[in-house]
Amino acid sequence: MNNIISTVWVLIFASSAFAKDLPSTRPERQGFSSERLDRITQVTRNYVEQGKLAGAVTMVARRGEIVHFEAVGQRGASDDSPLKKDDLFRIYSMTKPIVVAATMQLYEQGKFHLNDPVSKFVPELKDLQVLNPEGVQVPAEQEMTMQQLLTHTSGLSYGFNPTTDPIDQHYADAKLTESESLDDFVNRLAKLPLKFQPGHQWHYSVATDVAGLIVERISGQPLDQYLYENIFEPLDMEDTFFEVPDDKLHRFLPNHFLHPETGELAQIPDENLRGMAAFRDVKLFSGGAGLVSSTMDYMKFAEVMRNGGELNGRRILGTKTVKFMATNHLQAGLVKGGSGEQPTQNPTIKGFGFGLGFGVVTDPTAAGVIGSAGEYYWGGAAGTVFWIDPVEDLAVIGMIQLMGSPYPFRADLKTATYQALTESLE
Repeated sequence: MNNIISTVWVLIFASSAFAKDLPSTRPERQGFSSERLDRITQVTRNYVEQGKLAGAVTMVARRGEIVHFEAVGQRGASDDSPLKKDDLFRIYSMTKPIVVAATMQLYEQGKFHLNDPVSKFVPELKDLQVLNPEGVQVPAEQEMTMQQLLTHTSGLSYGFNPTTDPIDQHYADAKLTESESLDDFVNRLAKLPLKFQPGHQWHYSVATDVAGLIVERISGQPLDQYLYENIFEPLDMEDTFFEVPDDKLHRFLPNHFLHPETGELAQIPDENLRGMAAFRDVKLFSGGAGLVSSTMDYMKFAEVMRNGGELNGRRILGTKTVKFMATNHLQAGLVKGGSGEQPTQNPTIKGFGFGLGFGVVTDPTAAGVIGSAGEYYWGGAAGTVFWIDPVEDLAVIGMIQLMGSPYPFRADLKTATYQALTESLE
């Protein structure tokens, strides 16, 4: 009898442990070559040895099983402690897919329609002006919709280019990142003109911060609490938050930039964050760039999306909703301009689109990248990246901390990952 009870407790414990982290397996069991997967480690080691990165954590999973998980290098340019797999990264814009997933949970509950005007939930954004090419403010011809908000076609901007873009100068003057709350954020935003008529262009923007406010207003909860209860806790994402807890600060990595005088990798001093969030004493829960996470935690989010909204028996979204989010929503003829991730880097680029919270590869050959049509992805300002390949049942995470990286780390990670596949599902 005691043996039976012991066995039951072992099974319960094993089930609980399984729910915490994703299982690992030999690469060959999932159609990968172990030897060729080592090239990912070689790629990251080359970046570290050349002084381009302090370190990197990379992870590859197929059909829900991890086939590669490595940490290479050290914590920082001025911190030679070894980088660990569970260290914490600023994920910046990789916050966006999570917040859009939260928004779509409310869509599933019938709280809004995609053709609803954003002003239904954010009346501050009603009756906006548009700055036309002649520099004259004119009334918006239509209100931005929820679908336009979630696809970056709303007319909003980010403020990345204040010296060359009059709209971005308005954004810089508004000091949105200094807002005391999302309500304060949108009050400042409401005073700014739109960059273009809603629905006429794709332009990377603060739209997901507005979506975060909508989550707050519809749910009646602060964004951090809503995300914890509806995404992080169900997925056992214990290392993802807006504010780094005291007991996890030792795992929080320094950020880096290339020194403007020497061009060398340098840590950004804590006392000089250059306007970036310190992730301590947080008041503004930025739905567009506010989260810190670990590689394993973000893989759990990627896996729940790859698996159609469910992970380890816990469902956060319907399967059809996930497919809808990962489908290109940009209409033919839409201007692709602006700053940020693809498809914005070049207005003539082909093969990329955008869904709800994700970039979408529509044609790998036209895009000039190895991968699959239907792959969806995003990245963060400090060089982090993830992608999900539904054709190959693949999810990949790459974590670094380098602002404005000029290096093709993301492209190199893609090449090293796909060349290791020995069995394609296509």
